[in-house]
Amino acid sequence: MRSFDIPEFYRSPIISRVKAKRKALDPRKQDFTPTELDFGAVHIRLARHFGFCFGVENAIEISYKAVDENPGKRIFLLSQMIHNPEVNADLQSRGVQFLHDTLGKELVSLDTLTADDVVIVPAFGATVELEQRMRDLGVDVQKYNTTCPFVEKVWKRSAQLGGKDFTVVIHGKPKHEETRATFSHAAETGHALVVKDEEETEFLAQWMEAGRTDAEAFWSRFEGRTTEGFDPARDLRRVGVVNQTTMLASDTQAIADRIKQAVDANPEGEFANTRDTLCYATNDNQSATRGALLAGGADVALVVGGYNSSNTSHLVELCEEHMPTFFVRNELEWKEDGVHHFDMHSGQMKVTAQPLPDAVTADDVPTVLITSGASCPDASVERVLRKVLAHYGGGDVESVLTEFERTQA
Repeated sequence: MRSFDIPEFYRSPIISRVKAKRKALDPRKQDFTPTELDFGAVHIRLARHFGFCFGVENAIEISYKAVDENPGKRIFLLSQMIHNPEVNADLQSRGVQFLHDTLGKELVSLDTLTADDVVIVPAFGATVELEQRMRDLGVDVQKYNTTCPFVEKVWKRSAQLGGKDFTVVIHGKPKHEETRATFSHAAETGHALVVKDEEETEFLAQWMEAGRTDAEAFWSRFEGRTTEGFDPARDLRRVGVVNQTTMLASDTQAIADRIKQAVDANPEGEFANTRDTLCYATNDNQSATRGALLAGGADVALVVGGYNSSNTSHLVELCEEHMPTFFVRNELEWKEDGVHHFDMHSGQMKVTAQPLPDAVTADDVPTVLITSGASCPDASVERVLRKVLAHYGGGDVESVLTEFERTQA
């Protein structure tokens, strides 16, 4: 796979060595067992895959290229380039401005843009309508378009389905930038509907199986989530399911299976197979987290990443099913009063004086599972790892890495 030119300060000497060794031994990514690092006073378990994915590295490379190639020009991002505060803050420190917030609210009036301005399309992509508005203003939206290739793959499949008179059901968070963009592209050729989870899907499936006659009940749940002119009685016979690429793949598959069941109950129904649209990086990270959990014996999990990162939040969900889990932005969440971490369920920050367990005996040392989302720099993970080591009195990192590389040979 191609390598990208991203700033060195996003990389980690520790994580790079671990990943390089694992990749050399498992180039086809068939081994999802975690990496075990024994520091004596604490055992660190790293998920097999975590951190920047192909699409994120591509977006970072293009964004920094835009900054380097356009000194003196105004440079804008349509919205957050990725959902990571460190990356976005660094781009802002170099003069990049955001045109919209993550919900699509204008922060800078688009009417002030000129053809001389540089606009970067984020990794999530952009709606058809917004791209057209940029073009009408004379802005080149393709020169620095960082849309993830796997997101574009979903768009292409959605367009194909719409062209064949299939309705595209999108599994995603309705207000997420990527879901809004996918919806917009799907609407170009046909109809689309957004479902956010399995509970909504069950409601939809039962409504379809009941004969699709209670329009009021349908619109009470899906008002504002369908394309213009959508007729649920007519447009839910031929259906295909795609997803916001950062959602849990297992959830998307369960949603697809349930909708297929409802479609198959209709003699006129037809369901399209779209399994190949699932993002490989999201699948790898989720499978790697499951692999780390199946290894057993961990006392606590630390999941590192932006608090508005969808793919990171799903890793938190997986870990929470097995052990105490702390969602931290980076090492700066270690403060005088404890570790500050995000509670996804309340949407609030919490403080835990000390989330890391103490050793019971010299022979029973704690195991700390660490992973991160696809938009999180490895450097952030290393700094969190060092916070863990500092709590347990430090550790000889070089010796541990050398021993890891030796035993993995």
